[in-house]
Amino acid sequence: MANLIVVCGPQAVGKMTVAEALRDKLHWNMMMNHDSIELSDRIFGFGTPAQKALNGTIRETVFALAVKYNVDLIFTFVCAFDLPEDVAYLKALEAQFTESGGQFYFVELSASLETRLLRNETPHRMERKPSKRNAEWSRRDIQKTAERHKLNTDAGETLFAHHLKIDNTDLSPDEVADRVIEAFGLVPNEKEDKEYRFGV
Repeated sequence: MANLIVVCGPQAVGKMTVAEALRDKLHWNMMMNHDSIELSDRIFGFGTPAQKALNGTIRETVFALAVKYNVDLIFTFVCAFDLPEDVAYLKALEAQFTESGGQFYFVELSASLETRLLRNETPHRMERKPSKRNAEWSRRDIQKTAERHKLNTDAGETLFAHHLKIDNTDLSPDEVADRVIEAFGLVPNEKEDKEYRFGV
C-alpha cells in the first residue's frame, strides 16, 4: 500500500522545503507541484490549454503509479479553499490512497504575507522554480492571489481525518517536519538515497 502526505499552503509559505525535510527524514519519494508545472511550461508555454492538460496528466500518472507500486509519496499543493473544485481534488486524492489501503496525511502551513514575500526570493526557491525568477511578477502574483482566494482553512476547520495545521512563520523546515512525523507517528522507510532522491 502507498501513503500520501500533501503539504499545502499559500505560495512561498515553505511547502517545498518542508517537503524536502520530510523526504530526507522519512525516505519517501517527493513530487512538488512545480515539478509538473515547470516541465509542462517548457514544452507548451505558460498557462496554455496544452500546458494545463499535461500538468494534470503528469500528476495523475504519478499518483496512479505510486498506488500501483506501493510508493510512499509527498506532494506539495496550493489550494484555494473557496473553490469547490480544489477541495474536491484533494478529497479525490484522499480516496485514491485510502481506498487502496494507504493513509492520507494533510499538512497545512500558514505564515504571514510579509514572511512569504521574503521567502519568495530565496536562492533555493529561484533555483528549483524557474517560473518564479521574475521576482516582480511573482510578488504581484502572491499578493493578488491572497486577495482573491482563501488559501488557508478557518480556525477549527478540518477537512481530513489526518489534518495538521502548522504556523511555520518562525519554524525551520526541519522543525516542521519533526512535528509532522511526531503528530502522525510516521516511521522512516528503509531505502537507499537513489530510490527516493536520485539526482537531487
